[in-house]
Amino acid sequence: MKRNVFIPALEELQRIELETLRNADELSIHGLLDVPTLVEPEDLSFNKVLIQARQQLNELKQFTGSVDAIIAHWDFPTSVLVPILSREHGIPAPPLESVLKCEHKYWSRLEQQKVIPEMVPDFCSVDPFAENPLEQVTLDYPFWLKPVKAFSSQLGFKVENDEQFHAAIEETRQYIRHFGTPFNEALEHAELPPEIQQADGNTCIAEQIISGTQGAPEGTVFQGEFNVHGVFDQPKDEGPAPYDRLEYPSGMPERIQRQMIDACRRFLEHIGYDNGCFNAEFMWDEEKEKLWLVEFNTRISQSHSEMFIMVDGMSNHEVAIDIALGQRPSMSNRQGQFPVAAKCIIHQPHEDAIVKRVPSLAELEKLRERFPGTKVKLDVEPGMRLSDLSNQDSFSYHLGTIYLGADSHDEIRERYHACLEALHFEFDSVE
Repeated sequence: MKRNVFIPALEELQRIELETLRNADELSIHGLLDVPTLVEPEDLSFNKVLIQARQQLNELKQFTGSVDAIIAHWDFPTSVLVPILSREHGIPAPPLESVLKCEHKYWSRLEQQKVIPEMVPDFCSVDPFAENPLEQVTLDYPFWLKPVKAFSSQLGFKVENDEQFHAAIEETRQYIRHFGTPFNEALEHAELPPEIQQADGNTCIAEQIISGTQGAPEGTVFQGEFNVHGVFDQPKDEGPAPYDRLEYPSGMPERIQRQMIDACRRFLEHIGYDNGCFNAEFMWDEEKEKLWLVEFNTRISQSHSEMFIMVDGMSNHEVAIDIALGQRPSMSNRQGQFPVAAKCIIHQPHEDAIVKRVPSLAELEKLRERFPGTKVKLDVEPGMRLSDLSNQDSFSYHLGTIYLGADSHDEIRERYHACLEALHFEFDSVE
């Protein structure tokens, strides 16, 4: 009998990726809710989507007979929904409090400071609704100001003076509740220490500005056994965006990769995280010989899946499903088509416009013939207004994604720029 696996906000591309799993023919994959509900909601309520997910699972259970696994590959609210739903169905999952200690940026920093203080930038909590929020800031300019829970770089501000701080606070007050209020609903499902009760989802964190090359280990903890199955790079070319591409496997020095992995192990053990997947982001400042921790995510990254397939021959969904089924997780290694793979972003400067033209199917096919294995996913179509795109960062608009394979990191960079030159977009100005 097939095992029933439920995946919140499952997309068609991910269904195709799941076909690479070892025992794909023994699994029956079911979507749970959809992308508009969980990834692109106009008005999000955590408790509402939790009720909807419970209802849909119960309906599907009557049809399938069992709920054998529930896995997450999206950020909040999915990353918090899954451990709650898994617990209710007797499926292995991390303790909810350990998940929230990663999801809540300020709580996470407090816990990180206890066990890996040498990697934690200076930070402080800021209540944007206080009469004078600037009085709470203990950092010198410049610093980052961002919500304790947001999507991508939304409401993330580089603040260099009082004027910029007050402008950032004004915009934050206007929009922070979009994720902050539903995150408060999620926090109600756990026991919180006093300092977090006072710094709820509608709070900000100010952080020291750090720089360098970004690295991202991804791994698992299963019945106390810690493992990393891949390390990624986020090299930065010149431009306004926070990063241009994600590459796998990492080209960073082995000793730096080991330091990142050891920091992950120490922190996850400290917070009691078990029976779950994770990915973490670090910043390596080579000039200063300094490694900084950026954040932890309590899930596999669906951004990594296609690259794992290209290099290792298998999607990282494999380990998430293994754990949910109570099995020791394992991935194939270097069984894919390419030595190196990348996820590359198609950027547009942060200036509003109407999309007039996107690359044609013929142009995309020609690009695939030129660079075998290339996949292009467009997020825009003619007639769309860029400012209407959901979940965009503060630096640029994302028009789409290019997945590339190559023999080296240098060749990845060359192919990426060649693709950008070949993909022709046109825009009309907004009156």
